[in-house]
Amino acid sequence: MIRIGISGYGNLGRGVELAVRQNPDMELAAVFTRRDPSSLKILTEGVPVYSLSDAAAHKDEIDVLIICGGSANDLPTQTPELAKYFNVVDSFDTHAKVPQHFANVDAAAKESGHTAIISVGWDPGLFSLARVISDSVLPEGASYTFWGRGVSQGHSDAIRRIEGVADARQYTVPVPEALAKVRAGETPEFTARQMHTRECYVVAKEGADKARIENEIKTMPNYFEPYDTTVHFISQEELDRDHKGIPHGGSVIRTGKTAGGMNHVVEFSLKLDSNPEFTSSVLAAFARAIYRFNSEGNTGCKTIFDVPPAYLSPKSAEELRAHML
Repeated sequence: MIRIGISGYGNLGRGVELAVRQNPDMELAAVFTRRDPSSLKILTEGVPVYSLSDAAAHKDEIDVLIICGGSANDLPTQTPELAKYFNVVDSFDTHAKVPQHFANVDAAAKESGHTAIISVGWDPGLFSLARVISDSVLPEGASYTFWGRGVSQGHSDAIRRIEGVADARQYTVPVPEALAKVRAGETPEFTARQMHTRECYVVAKEGADKARIENEIKTMPNYFEPYDTTVHFISQEELDRDHKGIPHGGSVIRTGKTAGGMNHVVEFSLKLDSNPEFTSSVLAAFARAIYRFNSEGNTGCKTIFDVPPAYLSPKSAEELRAHML
């Protein structure tokens, strides 16, 4: 049995706990939290909860630690620090900072003799792999990634931080005309505004200036300013009733020509009822791969591009050849 530890017990951490239950070769060994451990009630009976600050003392009790912190403030420091004591997995998703994060984690893991993998989930993660495969098969062409329709947790949080906002959900929505052109085999050049729109559902605090809130949302650099953004003000009851889930998904599409001049379209798509639960399942599968790498003495940091697909599966090589090939 692969002994799994979880660092951080929010939506993603709870999802990992559920994912471990579905994998016959895994068991949950411990949960680490920045909260008071005595205040945390987890789903699995008999599994200890420890303070994250005491994690190093339990390094011999865990085969792989899945780190469920945020990419903005948690993972850049947590993953390299915890890689000194554990084999680790994270879902770091700030694309522009991946090279530096990789270098930091790689140095820590190599020095301590551990194995790590960063930026696994569905994007970055499975979508990254789809982009590489389709680009390799169709070297003459163009690739497109569409996200949604789904809840962006980061964008929703950005709205909630605006003064006068009590709660909010933000949906990323592909532009139907853009999606149709790509699926038809065209290779247009799009701006961000031409590919996606943003829909915001906002609960304003009593007496708050809704016009100011809407303007702050629409002019927020990077998050909303580059997109056509619609803001709907609703009640807390409506938000709780109609927007309580965290669905997401999207498509990676590659359009291109082979040497004989024939046109081709490759598409990999996901439709997810729960973004964190699906991401957690991806993390669990890659924890198995990291356990296998480390058992072979293969240390340092990896990405999804380095992992043989067979290392993700609990099935034997013989079973995979007989039933999956």
